[in-house]
Amino acid sequence: MKITNNPNIQKVLNVYRKNTEGVSKSGRTVREKDKVEISEQARAFQVAYNAYKKLPEIRADKVEDITRKIQSGNYNPSAEEIVESMFDKKI
Repeated sequence: MKITNNPNIQKVLNVYRKNTEGVSKSGRTVREKDKVEISEQARAFQVAYNAYKKLPEIRADKVEDITRKIQSGNYNPSAEEIVESMFDKKI
């Protein structure tokens, strides 16, 4: 079954055609093309998102620093720091 046989679909298509057609100076019917406009805010978001995607998942410098502290016996986080870091993660 084709969906174009549905009378409701035909009504929607007719309204769409009427809204996208225009008449040129020569009297010929001209159809306007659909356009997509992206806001400046969306563009800024895309730039920020692309920069975020390029960040490494693991911050090697921080891992190395903590590893050195653990190996030397100088890493002693308080219970409060542990709890804060457990609940600070954003999922």
